[in-house]
Amino acid sequence: MKTIGVVTGSRAEYGLLRPVLKRIKEDEELNLQIIVTGMHLDDRCGMTYKEIEEDGFIIKEKVEMNVASDTAIGTCKSMGLGMIGLSEAYERVKPDMILLLGDRYEIFVAASVATICKIPIAHIHGGEITQGAYDDCMRHAITKMSYLHFTSTKEYRKRVIQLGEEPDRVFEVGALGIENIKETKLLSKHSLEKSLKISLANPYILVTFHPITLEKESTETQIEPLFEALDSFLNLTIIFTKSNSDTGGNIINARIEEYVAKNKERAVVFSSLGSLRYLSLLSYSRAVIGNSSSGIIEAPFLSVSAVDIGDRQRGRVKPSSVISCENQVQDIIDAIHKTLTYNWKKEDRANPYEKEGTSNQMIEAIKQTLDYGINLKKNFYDLEGES
Repeated sequence: MKTIGVVTGSRAEYGLLRPVLKRIKEDEELNLQIIVTGMHLDDRCGMTYKEIEEDGFIIKEKVEMNVASDTAIGTCKSMGLGMIGLSEAYERVKPDMILLLGDRYEIFVAASVATICKIPIAHIHGGEITQGAYDDCMRHAITKMSYLHFTSTKEYRKRVIQLGEEPDRVFEVGALGIENIKETKLLSKHSLEKSLKISLANPYILVTFHPITLEKESTETQIEPLFEALDSFLNLTIIFTKSNSDTGGNIINARIEEYVAKNKERAVVFSSLGSLRYLSLLSYSRAVIGNSSSGIIEAPFLSVSAVDIGDRQRGRVKPSSVISCENQVQDIIDAIHKTLTYNWKKEDRANPYEKEGTSNQMIEAIKQTLDYGINLKKNFYDLEGES
């Protein structure tokens, strides 16, 4: 039996991983070992490791790494703590392979430690572009540290190969977020109201805004145009979900709380909704506003249009129902108007991130690779015809 270690550091990432965690857990040839870290163990973010346990998974290791500060230095200190804790966790778990998703700094640390410890890595969502965040370079670095690659679109597969990875180790499998929606029985609006203790009688929009970590403007300044734009839509209820723990996340969250306090009759904020409640809220919303990848991948699948603000997600493959705009007040207002009146067409429902059997393809590739044997001395694959 082969041991697969899965590292998860955030609520959003775990929600995407659930289908593949379930498949590993059910496979008689694999031994699932979950390692949680980062935001999951941070009381400011809702201690979301509890959701993992409530879903019936056993957490093998808990690695605390988040310090109270969300400054650049604080983030670097968190990364240092993560390297110490994860190296010790890997030594205890002794995984045959580490499975990682995405590009956050917790996952970069998890990949770095696995590389030094000579543990092969399978990476999900490589090859993507997010020009406004330092996650972009971390994602490509994780690609170079990884042995297996599971990309969500054909374009992203091509980019991973362009980075020098062997084509026979790069699989286009679609997005786990789509599979997760297909396998989730969403809550009714009544059940959602009861769970969240709010009324959803009025039309509402779902808003998530993360720090644009490579932006020259101060973090506090980044979100001000969004607040001013939202004041033009007084007939809509606004449901905020708090920012992640990136550098500047605390500043964003403090400003959201101030805005909600001044607009109690039409705005509410949640630290963490969990995957089920978030997807259920999303399915009934008029639109998704902000700079989260869920507006690009999950929202279109649920026939919900989205406004993607600024540079954080710039470069991603986007369905036509996603309206991109600059982080300027009037641009955001115009984009929200377009989104609220979006006329859905048949081609809009052809989601580029949707593929059948996403997690099953991953499991089969992992098992075959482990059975065949792994040589961590990878060759660099050069594209033919390039000079």
